[in-house]
Amino acid sequence: MPRQTTFAKTGEIEPNWVHVDASGKTLGRMATTIATHLMGKHRPEWTPHVLTGDFVIVTNAENVVMTGRKLEQKTQLVYSGYPGGLKAHKYSDLAEKHPERIIEEAVRRMLPKTRLGRDMFRRLKVYKGATHPHTNQQPTELAC
Repeated sequence: MPRQTTFAKTGEIEPNWVHVDASGKTLGRMATTIATHLMGKHRPEWTPHVLTGDFVIVTNAENVVMTGRKLEQKTQLVYSGYPGGLKAHKYSDLAEKHPERIIEEAVRRMLPKTRLGRDMFRRLKVYKGATHPHTNQQPTELAC
């Protein structure tokens, strides 16, 4: 008797809300767990062509840990589109002004580079402090 694989349809999957506290967590290890939950790979009903992931809320982005000397050595390239408009920002400067962008960039690079990947990335909510406006969704705590 042949087995039949069941694929999830677009409206069948109900996304969960998950909360991650980034205090004292290593950036890469935390980002892989977040990317897995955004893609929905932790669910048994995961389907490659359907958005099956969860909403992920990350708080305390300013307290994330980067190992080694990455804060001083790693840079983020920004291009304005004009000749001579390529600028490099150190992660130490970025961590002071916009620490949420460091987590967003790490997670975005772990997601698929497709339309579905952009939809997954929109489900990521990163906040600098300990508070977030999504308490009505009653997110569950996720240990990274």
